[in-house]
Amino acid sequence: MHMVFVGGGHAHLTSLVNIGDYVKLGHRVSLISPVTHHYYSGMGPGLLSGIYRPEEVRFHIKKLVEDRGASFVKGYVARINARKRFLVLKSGEEVPYDVVSFNTGSGVPLDEVNDDKINVYPVKPIVNLLRARKIILDKIRGEVPRLLVVGGGPAGVELSGNVWRLVHDNGGQAEITLVAGGSLLSFFPGKARSLAIASLHERGIEVVEGAQVSRFADGEAVLADGRRLSYDIVFAALGVKPSQIFRESGLPTGDDGGLLVNEHLQSVAHPEIFGGGDCISLQGSHLDKVGVYAVRQNEILHHNLLSAFSGESMEKFMPQGTYLLIFNLGDGTGIFVRRSWVWSGRLAFLFKDYLDRSFMRKFQVSGEREDRSEVLD
Repeated sequence: MHMVFVGGGHAHLTSLVNIGDYVKLGHRVSLISPVTHHYYSGMGPGLLSGIYRPEEVRFHIKKLVEDRGASFVKGYVARINARKRFLVLKSGEEVPYDVVSFNTGSGVPLDEVNDDKINVYPVKPIVNLLRARKIILDKIRGEVPRLLVVGGGPAGVELSGNVWRLVHDNGGQAEITLVAGGSLLSFFPGKARSLAIASLHERGIEVVEGAQVSRFADGEAVLADGRRLSYDIVFAALGVKPSQIFRESGLPTGDDGGLLVNEHLQSVAHPEIFGGGDCISLQGSHLDKVGVYAVRQNEILHHNLLSAFSGESMEKFMPQGTYLLIFNLGDGTGIFVRRSWVWSGRLAFLFKDYLDRSFMRKFQVSGEREDRSEVLD
């Protein structure tokens, strides 16, 4: 029997670390991924600013699975043939499966607004932040670059604060503007918004509200109300969507194109297809695109994938209605948000840092922290 994992993201980590559970039962295991390393999104803004080194925020997923007796296939899955149970890679290669699980994450949908293919960096994949970091460090040596962050959610706040730290810690200057759409942190308590704006303004970061970006072209962001903002580099945090591979393959999906799964994280139409993280839509529930759900799905997904082979009963994923978020503001402080409980300060950042480092220690089992080589795939 062939167990295939597509993507090495947060929701698959427990399964990948425990691939031996499949191998000892006689199953063949493969991981298909376009990259050999997976970067943890929760520490991405800190990677941009230099709070974290690259080796502190990535998993060597190729080595992880190969060390445990599985095969690594570098490539993109372009189509799923659910009826005949095989995957078609962009290379044309076909990979058969008995059970398959998807954790392919999400991306920033820029096709309709982006005519500038050089200077716009979507926040996902996280490795984009490393690429942008190199360019900014080069630019601040001889000029004052115009850095634009687009997105009024937590990612926009964190990126704005951390790009400020990158420039500040390296002795440079930059004009930093956050375009927040209608309103900054509009889905969060008012106190969180006030704290974020105060922190950004204190460091000279301009916050623009009241209009969405219509398009990027020729070094300008054109807003829906006609305003134009010049830039040298844009960080696009406009919200994320799953890959359209499930919809294009004829599988049932949610409104955003994510694989529609039941409480066992199985496709509602094909019980041998599973998924977790940002690429799924949970039947009967709305899941925000936050990493906390992928982390909570880890052990349940691993148990249910094993049960798909053994016939044992499966566990249910029951999403909690509330979750904790802590925003890394880039200046050594954070904003803690849980329901209406909001506070900020250095302790908030230290708590986030502790949680993130603890998560990394649990799954960095392939010598990642000793490997300081540059990895930009």
